Amino acid sequence: MTVRILLADAQPLVRSGLRVLMADHPDLEVVGEAATGAEAVRLVREVNPDVVVMDIRMPGMDGIEATRLITADRATARVLILTTFDEDDYVYGALRAGASGFTVKDMALDDILAAVRVVAAGDALIAPGVTRRLIADFVGRPEAVPERPRRPVEGITEREREVLTLVGRGRSNTEIAEDLFITVATAKSHVSRLLTKLGARDRVQLVITAYEMGLVTPPR
Repeated sequence: MTVRILLADAQPLVRSGLRVLMADHPDLEVVGEAATGAEAVRLVREVNPDVVVMDIRMPGMDGIEATRLITADRATARVLILTTFDEDDYVYGALRAGASGFTVKDMALDDILAAVRVVAAGDALIAPGVTRRLIADFVGRPEAVPERPRRPVEGITEREREVLTLVGRGRSNTEIAEDLFITVATAKSHVSRLLTKLGARDRVQLVITAYEMGLVTPPR
């Protein structure tokens, strides 16, 4: 299956570099480019990409507002934020807006491509050393907690609670399988059921839910 990608970045060189890089990978196809948030929202509706690689700082409508509009729409596109490590406040806003993953611009290009594939598969990116810290800090800020009711834990099984705890710690499906001595397919099945039961859009929201439920304590 080919992943259809929309590149949204104010810098033409960034878009050009990503496009050239992705052209060498037959499973990735750039179907559009946008220099502003408003243009990204419009193109999502026109070309229906699987993933939007979204810059945050863009003229006019920024990437956070564009992400909010894209995820609130009926479009199936997932948003992968491309930002810098020290822009925490922007990332908190993007998380609230419904972004499915985060990458930083100084990551290796192959790692960015891997992030695109992860987000396209619905297994939202939680990057060690970056997103774990951002999410941990995010859920520790009262003003940053999404405006939605706390979800009861009674609706999930003990095994699902264990899986949710590990997801909250940033563990991948493979790592969860190793920790619980189950197959990767079983771990993935548990995560899928948690997404359905908790009404979460993706893995990032599961991480937030794990913190909100008190299953994981933010590091100090």
